[in-house]
Amino acid sequence: MDTQALAALLVLLMIPCLFLIPLGLTGAWIMLGLLGLAVWIEAVAWWLWLILIAIAGAAEVAEFFIVRRANRTYGGSRRAFWGAILGGTVGVLVGIPVPIPVVAPLLGGLAGTFLGAALVTYRETRHMRSAGRVAWGTLIGRAFAAAAKTAAGVVILVVGATALFLP
Repeated sequence: MDTQALAALLVLLMIPCLFLIPLGLTGAWIMLGLLGLAVWIEAVAWWLWLILIAIAGAAEVAEFFIVRRANRTYGGSRRAFWGAILGGTVGVLVGIPVPIPVVAPLLGGLAGTFLGAALVTYRETRHMRSAGRVAWGTLIGRAFAAAAKTAAGVVILVVGATALFLP
């Protein structure tokens, strides 16, 4: 297989991975794995790959801190934060019954984040308004975190594709 065809194949495999990122799945890391194959055959520089790994790692850390900060800003506890994380994970896996495949887990993840934070906060405070406030704030944080991680995924895709196609 010639270099251009391999580059095109890798980019075509990386594009759907971009849609996994807002779901909280490992899309960026799959893209980096594909670029790792390109590094192995010397189609992409190893140092560039390491920079992209650092970007993905920074996006993961940023997601954690964005959601945590939003949770705390809206009055949530540590348990509410972990309830939101667990709820979001379960929501992605279960999904919401809508006919569009990518939208179902995305909505499920957001709904799970909201419900996880709300249920834990309500259990702690027995106050519906507090639970709603924490859940809403955590949901906003989750949405911003997903956007930040998706932006990092776009950078990985664009830089990776450019490295693959430029000699």
